Amino acid sequence: MTRRTSAEIQIDIDRLKNLKKEVVAKEKAQARKERTRRLIQRGAILEQYLVEPENLTNEEVSEIVKYAFNTPYVREYMKEIR
Repeated sequence: MTRRTSAEIQIDIDRLKNLKKEVVAKEKAQARKERTRRLIQRGAILEQYLVEPENLTNEEVSEIVKYAFNTPYVREYMKEIR
């Protein structure tokens, strides 16, 4: 068994730290891609139920969603599906 020097061990430590940074960055990038895809899909689902969605502002869409989700029927349904 050969003994390793502290310099060699430090090189391995630095290499592993860099590898960890790369893995963490890839995981974050993947999570962002998944979130972006989910937001696009759900936005498309919402738009198919709006009348002339291209003529609505974000604030108007927000008000419609708030109104819809504050109905007793929807609140009860949300409790059931959780």
